[in-house]
Amino acid sequence: MTTEHLALSDDILMKIEKPARYIGQEYNAVIKGKDEVDVRFAMCFPDVYEIGMSHLGIQILYDMFNHMEGVWCERVYSPWLDLDAILRKEHIPLFALESQDPIKEFDFLGITLQYEMCYTNILQILDLSQIPLLGRERTEEDPIVIGGGPCAYNPEPIADFFDLFYIGEGETRYRDLIELYRKCREEGAGRKGFLLRAAQLPGIYVPSLYETVYHEDGTIASFQPVVENIPARIRKEVETELTDACYPLKPVVPYIKVTQDRVVLEIQRGCIRGCRFCQAGQIYRPVRERDLERLEEHALEMLKNTGHEELTLSSLSSSDYSRLPELIDYLIRECGQRHVNISLPSLRIDAFSLNVMSKVQDVRKSSLTFAPEAGSQRLRDVINKGLTEEDILRGAHLAFEGGWTRVKLYFMLGQPTETEEDIRGIAELCNKIAAEFYETVPKEKRVNGRVQIVASTSFFVPKPFTPFQWAPQCSKEEFLEKAYFTRRSIAEQLNQKSIKYNWHEADASVMEGVLARGDRRLGEVILKVYQKGCFYDAWSEYYKHDIWLETIRECGLSVDFYTTRERSLDEIFPWDFIDAGVSKEFLRREWLKAQEGKTSENCRVKCQGCGAAVFGAGICFAERSQRDE
Repeated sequence: MTTEHLALSDDILMKIEKPARYIGQEYNAVIKGKDEVDVRFAMCFPDVYEIGMSHLGIQILYDMFNHMEGVWCERVYSPWLDLDAILRKEHIPLFALESQDPIKEFDFLGITLQYEMCYTNILQILDLSQIPLLGRERTEEDPIVIGGGPCAYNPEPIADFFDLFYIGEGETRYRDLIELYRKCREEGAGRKGFLLRAAQLPGIYVPSLYETVYHEDGTIASFQPVVENIPARIRKEVETELTDACYPLKPVVPYIKVTQDRVVLEIQRGCIRGCRFCQAGQIYRPVRERDLERLEEHALEMLKNTGHEELTLSSLSSSDYSRLPELIDYLIRECGQRHVNISLPSLRIDAFSLNVMSKVQDVRKSSLTFAPEAGSQRLRDVINKGLTEEDILRGAHLAFEGGWTRVKLYFMLGQPTETEEDIRGIAELCNKIAAEFYETVPKEKRVNGRVQIVASTSFFVPKPFTPFQWAPQCSKEEFLEKAYFTRRSIAEQLNQKSIKYNWHEADASVMEGVLARGDRRLGEVILKVYQKGCFYDAWSEYYKHDIWLETIRECGLSVDFYTTRERSLDEIFPWDFIDAGVSKEFLRREWLKAQEGKTSENCRVKCQGCGAAVFGAGICFAERSQRDE
């Protein structure tokens, strides 16, 4: 593609920051002739290019669609503020990177829903694409707008802006959806006809075909279809044969540095641990692993096809991959020969992990990361973290013996049943880890004189499909009070000079809580705040909390209704029509156990009967097969 075929003129490209975000033509980008395709799909991540290019889910779907005959999948991301202003002023429609064609000319626009605070960026994408923001206002000339990803497990706050949602993992049902679209087009069924028939496909939710009725107190009285022959409950889609599923062996290589500038090797999906605050650990059940031999092949192929100089493992808990020692040995050997660095996130800090990291990291430059999540053992039991203080201190001891001098610790404030004693435990745990360093490392071997402990706290946001979906969320004032108390407690510790404390902003956490457990009435709020100029809310410097609060009041709604209110056990939630595999009864049991401070064993030790065995795959299937023998 020559410069004259770009959607933006040279004059515009010279004015904006990082023009490489918008020109396409990257290495491994897929270019097809328009005469060889009959379905065009624009895949969107509603954030800036550097973040969207780092998202594995989009890379997988991009590769999958482009392997389908007659389908061309292209990419689009949120323009940064400088280009956004120019597109509006010059009336230039938003375009896809590969062809540089306007998005409004595509058959489908698929939007990944990764984070609630990106919801206004969805409207930015639609607006700049000159697509009506509300699904009910779209015509036969507009693309079908699809949402998918983790936030699609409660799609209701953004239901008005989408034609359909794909619930679950994208590898299983998209081919059927594309074929249905072709058939409806041939038959002249039109937009409404396609959506009606799409709603009958497993995993597909068409919000315009469902209706919510509310009680006077704002809670939901009923949620049901308004037409016949579509399901009242929609079960998520699960890829049961992960090893054989498509995987992007030729991922697109960006021109500029992006957040994850490396080869990403997904080793498994799901998590055995069952942390009660973690949505991903529930919605990605059951745990499924990719075969070791296939991972070894994929790693070498992707390194060859990209020229990347770093490889990372993708998983919710890499230490729980059953063939990890063999995989690590292989990668160390092969990557060492190719001078490729290895990044190992999501490892539990034990002797094996530290031994591995000492082989792949320059210990003088790196830090170790622990995620205790809570300061006291009592609260770690409440959240079912499965990590003891002894585990943490033993890991720190081994790390300091191995030469590490910097430790990052991640905690959450505002979790259910939290007390001042639990918060004080954060400071005390940091102090104990610092003391462990001084007891372990002789004075003459302390390279920088002292250890660096960096403690970071985020604020707890209850999420759908977790045991804590019933929990009240703290107010902004309560969050800040907890952060100040943490800071004071750290200042009281003997080793406080070795401890640095950071905390997240409270405003955005409150609004994330509103959107995470919100209902369809919030669509009006999101639309109005966008019309008042809000987008890039995920970026703290552009988030306008006052406008959000003002608009919620204007719409006759209450922040407290969605956040600080504790839900009754029998309340109907906006997301209850989705079957995520984990049953509401299981989540209710876990919620009650949390309040009693009781823990649950992980999936490999003992099945907790969460319901994910219904998919007959992964760890559930393996465990059941062993019991049957």
